[in-house]
Amino acid sequence: MQNDGRKQRLIKKKAAGSPWRVRLLVIVLFIAGAATIIFSNSFLTQRFTDTLSKQSQLTAALYSGNMISMLERQALLPLVLARDPVFISALRSQDYTNTSRRLIEFTAEISASSIDLLDLDGRVVASSDRRQIGKSLADQPYYVTSLREAGTGFTVTQSADNDRLLNFQYSRRIQDQQAPLGIIVVRVDLSQLEESWKRRGDTVVVTDSEDNIVLASYPFWRSNTLSSVLAAAPTGNTVFTAFHTPRNSAEENPYIFLNDNLLLRSEIKTGFRGWRLTYFARIDSVRSRVNGILALEIMALALLMAAGLYLGNTRLKRQSRKIAAESEQLRRLNARLSEEIEERQRVERNLEVAEQSLEQASKLAALGQMSAAVSHELNQPLAAMKTYLAGARLLLKQDRADETISSFHRIDDLIERMGAITRQLKSFARKGSDEPIEVDLRDAVDGSLAMMSPQLRGSRVEIKKILPPHPVMVSADPVRLDQIIVNLLRNAIEAVDGEPEPWIEILVTKGHMTRLTVRDNGTGLEDPDALFEPFYTTKRPGEGVGLGLAISAGIASELGGRLTARNAEPKGAIFELQMPSRSSIATKAAE
Repeated sequence: MQNDGRKQRLIKKKAAGSPWRVRLLVIVLFIAGAATIIFSNSFLTQRFTDTLSKQSQLTAALYSGNMISMLERQALLPLVLARDPVFISALRSQDYTNTSRRLIEFTAEISASSIDLLDLDGRVVASSDRRQIGKSLADQPYYVTSLREAGTGFTVTQSADNDRLLNFQYSRRIQDQQAPLGIIVVRVDLSQLEESWKRRGDTVVVTDSEDNIVLASYPFWRSNTLSSVLAAAPTGNTVFTAFHTPRNSAEENPYIFLNDNLLLRSEIKTGFRGWRLTYFARIDSVRSRVNGILALEIMALALLMAAGLYLGNTRLKRQSRKIAAESEQLRRLNARLSEEIEERQRVERNLEVAEQSLEQASKLAALGQMSAAVSHELNQPLAAMKTYLAGARLLLKQDRADETISSFHRIDDLIERMGAITRQLKSFARKGSDEPIEVDLRDAVDGSLAMMSPQLRGSRVEIKKILPPHPVMVSADPVRLDQIIVNLLRNAIEAVDGEPEPWIEILVTKGHMTRLTVRDNGTGLEDPDALFEPFYTTKRPGEGVGLGLAISAGIASELGGRLTARNAEPKGAIFELQMPSRSSIATKAAE
C-alpha cells in the first residue's frame, strides 16, 4: 500500500514536471533564437555594410573618373580653338560671318554646352548660341583671367537666369604674334552627369575646396554647402535608425537619413581643383540581404521550435497515455486493496469474536476441570450439615436450645463456605468488563489461590507465596487478571505433577513495572518461543487445545503489560507477568 502511494506520487510529480520542461525548452529556444537573430543582424549588417562601403568607393571613383575625363577632354578644346586660323583671321578682320557656324559644329562635336568668341572688349562676336551674340561679358571672371594669363583657365560662375544653375567654362586668350586678339570660352555641359546620376537613382554630390556644392543629384542642393545640407537632413526614427544602422566607432557618422532612406556616405578626392565627390549608397540592399537571411534563420528557428514542441507534445501524449494506464492500474489496485482491506477487517472482526469465544471456552474448560474438586469441596460441608441437622433435631427434642443454636451456627458457617466456593466459580465464568479499575495484585493472587484451592489440595503442591506487606495497585479488569493467574497456576500444577516434592513459588515485586512471577520445579519448557502461539500444546490429546497461554498473553498485552516464559535453573519454569504500576500510569497520563 505504501509502495503504491509512493508510485502514485511519483506519477503525479512526473505529470506536473513535464509541462514545466516543455515550457523551459520553449523559453530556452526563444532566448537562443532572439540572441541568434540579434547577433546575426549586427554581424551581417556590419559585414554587408563593409561590402557596400567598398562598392560605394568603387562607384564614387567611377563617377569621379567620368567627370574628370569629361573635364579633361574639353579642357583641350580652348587650346585648339585659340590656334584655329579661322578665329584668328575673323578677329583681325572683324568679319564673323562664318564664325558662329563653325562654333556650332565644334559644340555638337564635343558635346559642349556652348562656345563663345569674345573680342578684347569682352563683347560676344560669335557664339554657338546666337542669343549670346552682342552681349558684353567683360564683367565675368573668366574674361579678366584670360586677359591676364596666357594659359587655359577654368571658372565656375552662377547662371544669370537661375541662381541654382552653375556654369563651368574653360577660357583662353587668342593672340597673334604675342598680341592678344580675343578670348575663346568653352562652357562644359556637366548636367549630363547629374542626369545620369538621377536615372540610376544615385545620390551624388560634388563639392569644391570650400565645401560648396557644384554638382548634385538634387538640383536644389546647388549653391549650398554640403555640411549645411547634411545638418538639415532629418535623423529619422531612433529605433529604426538604431536597428538599421550598423555599429561603427568612427569619429564621423557616415550615415544620413534622407527621404525615409538610410544612406551610406562615401567620399573621395577627384584630384581636380580640390573637388570632392560624395556618393550616398542606400542601405536598402543591405537590409534586404540581412532581412532575407534573418527570415531564413527565423524560419529555421520556428521549424526547430515547432519540431521541439511537436516532440514535446508527442512525449507528453505518450506520458499522458502511460500515466492514464498507470492511473487505471492504480485504481484497479486500490479497488482490489479496498476489497482486501474490507475482507481483512471482516476476518479480524470474526477473529476477535472467535478469540472472545475461545477465551470464554478456555475459562469454561478450566471450570470443567475444577468441577470435580469443587464437588468434593461441596460434598464435605453438605455431609457435615446433614450431621449437624440430625443432631439439632435430637437437641430440640431434648429441649437443649443453646446447643441447638450452636449447631445452627455451624451450619451457617458451612453455607457461607459453600457460597464463597460458588461465587468464585461464578466470577471466573463470567466475561470481564471493558473499563479497567484499580486492583491490588495481592488480592488477585489470594483470590486465584482460593479458587484453585481444591486442585492444590488434591495435588499436594506446596505454595510459596512472597507478597509485599503494602498494596500493589495495578490498572486491570479483575476477572481477566484472575484468568491470567489461574491459567499460570493450572500450568504450574500440571508441570509439577509427578514430582516427589512439588512446589510453586509466587513472587510479587513493585517498581516501574509491577511483576508477578510464578515459578515451579517441574520438567521445564520444551520451546519457550512457541509457547504463546495459539494451539501449541505439549499435553496429551484430550487434555487441552493450547489456547490458555495464548489467550493470557493477549489479555496481558491488552492490559498494557506482557507475559513471558523461560526455563529456570537447575529445573522448572518461570512465568512472569509485567504490568505498569499505578505511578507510571499517572506519569503517562500527566504527559
